[in-house]
Amino acid sequence: MAASWRRAQKALLLHCALRLVGIAMVGAWGHRKGLGLHEILATRWDSVYYLNIAEHGYSGHMVPACDEGGPTCKLAFFPLYPALIRAVCAVTHLPADWAAWGIAVAASLLAAWGIFAVAEKLHGARVALFTVALYAVVPHALVQSMAYTEPVFTALAAWALHAVLTRAWLTAGTLALLAGATRPSGLAVIAAVTLGAAWHLWSTTGGRSAEPLPLPGGHAPGRPRARLYGAVALAPLGWIAFVLWVGHRMRRWDGYFVEQRLWGSTFDGGPFTMQRLRALFTQPQLSLDDVVVAATVIAAVILLGSLTARRPPLAVWIYVAALVLITVGGAGYFHAKARFLLPAFPLLFPLATALARARTTTVYAVLTGTAIASALYSGYLTMVWTHSP
Repeated sequence: MAASWRRAQKALLLHCALRLVGIAMVGAWGHRKGLGLHEILATRWDSVYYLNIAEHGYSGHMVPACDEGGPTCKLAFFPLYPALIRAVCAVTHLPADWAAWGIAVAASLLAAWGIFAVAEKLHGARVALFTVALYAVVPHALVQSMAYTEPVFTALAAWALHAVLTRAWLTAGTLALLAGATRPSGLAVIAAVTLGAAWHLWSTTGGRSAEPLPLPGGHAPGRPRARLYGAVALAPLGWIAFVLWVGHRMRRWDGYFVEQRLWGSTFDGGPFTMQRLRALFTQPQLSLDDVVVAATVIAAVILLGSLTARRPPLAVWIYVAALVLITVGGAGYFHAKARFLLPAFPLLFPLATALARARTTTVYAVLTGTAIASALYSGYLTMVWTHSP
């Protein structure tokens, strides 16, 4: 891990520099409106629910902003992030909002490091560098610096994929368990780990021969079946446990899904998303967010096709495909779909590969231009747009 950290330092410094451009824009824009950076990034929108759960639990003390989801509205939010906030508060005695923000910022750095580690494993250090750089300037990159679950989830997902690629199966299963307790889309990490483990077991013990994933240092891989089975057993426990607990609280087995419907979030397989995309060409008045989200969704589908053509490891492809499916197939919250795709970092591999081959002047132009555009859009999301980023 120490060697990986040393190799990643240049990429992480670049990532932080690019992120600071966006944060500075939000800070300056907020200052003009009398809002502090901490207030903007740690105490608004979904952060309110996580802070309330951390301080008061899932029952009692209704969230003032809970105008959707009914009296059980907090049951739509997975427990790991609030639990981390409560733990940090207990150890450091920080206010909950500062603890939540600190966790998110630290997790965003762990996520960038994990993204570098996965990209380096698959494509080398130069592509990994540009993957981390591009991740810092995607349209909704500001969420990486907010008291939201995306930074924590992305860190867990990236390192779970790295664990699969290095055959650290129990680590992969444990990280998938934690990811499943962080967000509903933890299903993507669970699928990647369980199906990746199942494929590795089948391809090395029966069916047909398959080229094994290399281990660091070129050592011959072992085949500890118990660890594979352990990963498969561990991976879904976090997601399943929370869904069952919510069902118990609501006294019906599908209680969690009922709560999601109360929030207006369902899965229809894609018609809702297609309808909103068609609206780009049929409605004369659209917000900037509508256009950016639509472009991000379309780009994600195209990049998934490009990634598929490159034949990535099965676990990586399953993870990305599941995230794209969940996002495109989800009905409701069109304005948040670009944020839902934020953890789908392998989609950046084709773009990072092209950038790694480009001239230096092209690299500077692309990174400078995208950093400025991302920063301006971050200001728009927090100071102009009226919904959650």
